[in-house]
Amino acid sequence: MAVAYGHNLAVCDVTAEVPRGSIVGLIGPNGSGKSTLLKAIAGSVPLSAGSIRFGGQPAGRFTGRIAYVPQREEVNWDFPVTARDVVAMGRYRALGWLRWPGRRERAAANAALAALGLEGMGDRHISQFSGGQQQRIFLARAMVQEPELVLLDEPFTGVDVRNREVFHAQIRRFAEAGVTVLVATHDLDEVRATTTHVLLLNRRMVAFGPTAATFTPANLRAAFGGQVAVFEQVPVFERAP
Repeated sequence: MAVAYGHNLAVCDVTAEVPRGSIVGLIGPNGSGKSTLLKAIAGSVPLSAGSIRFGGQPAGRFTGRIAYVPQREEVNWDFPVTARDVVAMGRYRALGWLRWPGRRERAAANAALAALGLEGMGDRHISQFSGGQQQRIFLARAMVQEPELVLLDEPFTGVDVRNREVFHAQIRRFAEAGVTVLVATHDLDEVRATTTHVLLLNRRMVAFGPTAATFTPANLRAAFGGQVAVFEQVPVFERAP
């Protein structure tokens, strides 16, 4: 598959068959096309070539079962909605866009917030939460969507250890339930420790496969070039001079 913005090719030559229930780490340098790839899978960015299939069928038929958690900077945190409102948005496709969430949907939103440690906070405006809590709210929205595929775009940026643990626990629960998770992240140590598969991207796919076999110094150098140094299998970003 490939994605282009005008005449500029953003992502190309990506071919991967992801097993159901996998946790896939999507890694590559800034500008490598990670966010573009996730948006293409979610159906919000059109393909310029190729196709995306979900369970053997065109992914467009299953957009309601694909949950997307964006980067924090893509969200207007001043928009007048509560945490519960945001979570309930995950039920809109099931309800139909002209129906307002009712008691059942509010109860599901409250349960998802409680499962992520935000019990009793549903009436708060989204701007009143910390960055990590805001990310949890969007993760709760993905939960109530009852997805089969979850796309997480840099969910750990600016997030403390406690919030990371909450995310990792829910990601494991997704995988145990047969839900596939793709996580775009810059944290290479977390990818190595928490994923089943890894996809290395630098506009083109560098490598894809089980983490143990694919997360190698050679593949990391091919994806990151001089931006990453590798010592005894441990990747360390070099500081700019």
